[in-house]
Amino acid sequence: MTLIASVSGIRGTIGGEINNNLTPINVVAFAAAYGSWLKIKHRSVTVVVGRDARISGPMVQSLVQMTLVGLGIDVIDIGLSTTPTVEMEVVRKQAQGGIVITASHNPKHWNALKLLNNKGEFINVDEGVQLMQYVKEQSFDFVGVDGLGKISIVSDAISAHIDSIISLPQVNVSAIKSAGFSVVVDGVNSSGGIAVPLLLEQLGVKVHKIYCTPNGEFPHNPEPLEEHLSDLSNEVTAQRADLGIAVDPDVDRLVFIDENGLFFGEEYTLVACADYILKAEKGPIVSNLSSSRALADLANDYNVNYHASAIGELHVVSKMKEVKALIGGEGNGGVILPALHYGRDALVGIALFLSHIANENIRVSKLKERYTSYVMYKKKIDLSSSWNADALLDTIATSFEDARVTTIDGVKIDFDDSWIHLRKSNTEPIIRLYAEAKSQDKIKAKIEKIEAIIAEFVASV
Repeated sequence: MTLIASVSGIRGTIGGEINNNLTPINVVAFAAAYGSWLKIKHRSVTVVVGRDARISGPMVQSLVQMTLVGLGIDVIDIGLSTTPTVEMEVVRKQAQGGIVITASHNPKHWNALKLLNNKGEFINVDEGVQLMQYVKEQSFDFVGVDGLGKISIVSDAISAHIDSIISLPQVNVSAIKSAGFSVVVDGVNSSGGIAVPLLLEQLGVKVHKIYCTPNGEFPHNPEPLEEHLSDLSNEVTAQRADLGIAVDPDVDRLVFIDENGLFFGEEYTLVACADYILKAEKGPIVSNLSSSRALADLANDYNVNYHASAIGELHVVSKMKEVKALIGGEGNGGVILPALHYGRDALVGIALFLSHIANENIRVSKLKERYTSYVMYKKKIDLSSSWNADALLDTIATSFEDARVTTIDGVKIDFDDSWIHLRKSNTEPIIRLYAEAKSQDKIKAKIEKIEAIIAEFVASV
């Protein structure tokens, strides 16, 4: 079982021993640290709290909210929601912070607290370091009975989020409605099963639902990858739909299935949305180091600047602000549109993508043919507690002196025709290995060399 505490929040498996899992004691301690930290920064504090549909969600949410109340903090409870909705609700309600209770793409026995600042954005590294000191010290000052915070329930957060998307000038509502799209939605039995159909219905789209009951019983691995979405693919062809849509449990990652039931590719979600935005306005675009070169190729086509950041929404947003990007995100299906808010948002990604294919009057399969075709290889390497992961990454970096090596986040090795990126995950006890080339053959030998280096390193431990 696992507990991972970092500057971005706390994540772990439910049940088991304190400090080795996400137990009620750990939830209360972390919520108390966050609340205490906010009270130092603000005269009065209100925190927005929302969750995905995980089975443990109501328990964790109750612990979080009552802990905040005990600190004299008012809570806005938006209940079942999405990560981007909580982010936007912090701004709408002028709150001082927000907590999203979700383990994102992790399996159902995981849960987590994602922490937001008063801008509805993830707290930064410096703020996270300060917070972790509070967690370590656990010197909390709870209020007396007359100072307890209050809980208010807000039921229109998702609707307000959708209204903001539909009112964006970038979203062509009339074109989408005129197109008469038929779409199959896989909500992985979480919050997406509520939010995505609501958005589509307001856009005049005919919706076919699978796994849209928000009971937390994920019918398949909740990470929206091709190997997990066979039911969605089959349903698209069975319904003769125009496309399929899948999201992760907290609705910040987005992937599409074309009209033939074939995977559009999570790496191409951002590419397609950026293509649509750049047709109307030229400006910089951003993704992270592990994202496909297809986005950089698109930037070259439009003669705009492409920038790469370290992995993680916090780093992508920071780079986007620095370069004043029009759009950005991550190759895992995360789309960030600053015109709406600085956060990965599957709902706005859906609206942009549908606007794109409606404007172009193009099938999803034909749209994919416009973009550079790359083969992406992704692998998770379980980390043993006896490994020195940093030493392993250093060994790999020095083994490719003929390539361009970047070390701002793990090790990325760029070749003329391909690249490989290895880094320690912030959310799981693993090393992520990503590689990309225009064909499997071009990357195979390099992957085999990496795997040989890893095998030799492990044997020496």
